[in-house]
Amino acid sequence: MTGRAAGAHGEPTFLCDEMLGRLARYLRAAGYDATLATGGVSDRALLAEARRERRTFLTCDRRIAEHKVAAGVAAILPRGDLDALAHQVAARFDIDWLHRPFSRCLLDNTPLVAADAAHIVRLPADVATRPALHCPTCGRVYWAGSHHRRMRARLRQWSEGRSDCDTTG
Repeated sequence: MTGRAAGAHGEPTFLCDEMLGRLARYLRAAGYDATLATGGVSDRALLAEARRERRTFLTCDRRIAEHKVAAGVAAILPRGDLDALAHQVAARFDIDWLHRPFSRCLLDNTPLVAADAAHIVRLPADVATRPALHCPTCGRVYWAGSHHRRMRARLRQWSEGRSDCDTTG
């Protein structure tokens, strides 16, 4: 791939092939704009979408290179586990896995905003006093619980160049 797609702040933005759903989730967890392809969309349409939205199309599908429009748009990653993919993306795109952690919705990629009283009342009683964020698109409420700690630990390990992650997520 030549060049690098960048968002409004000069940071990389991505369209992840549907096979890279977990990677997209972790890119979002790190604060990067990472949309996820939906099933049934043709490769040509995905490449056109990436070009139109100025995103890098991340995929492990080597056949993508057969498309003329893939040049400058697609980044073909080697197949591997999540840790290996994260290291590949970090090396190719200068990803800081602690960029802006937990600032985007893990489900729909929307930037999160501070939760107001209407959202806080939806939290379990034992976490209602913790700071919380919510997604203005899907309404999901986020707080720093055990899942957050596991994901943050993995982001930290990747940031340090380690892949000895024994976390799930």
